[in-house]
Amino acid sequence: MNEQENVVDLLKDIKGLLSHTKKVFNIDDLVKYTGLSKSKIYKLSQLKLIPTGKNKHIRQLFFSKEEIDNWLLGEPNLSDEFLELQFNEQLLRNRKPGL
Repeated sequence: MNEQENVVDLLKDIKGLLSHTKKVFNIDDLVKYTGLSKSKIYKLSQLKLIPTGKNKHIRQLFFSKEEIDNWLLGEPNLSDEFLELQFNEQLLRNRKPGL
């Protein structure tokens, strides 16, 4: 590796560290911060199993770093089996009677 590549790698590392000091994450920030996939985060938010921002005027998902830290420390069940079960239960609750 040459010196320029080392500098670029170092700057990428610094950028990554600085992104974790933000108070509010968007979906891409949360993917990097937690290591969860976008699809899993979307499933969790749809099922209301992850704390999200509450501003009804913003369609994009936002997450409070502090709330996410507390949620992660609470050891949430993130298994695909659990999420599938929750999703199916929600579908049954939302099903119209008589169908």
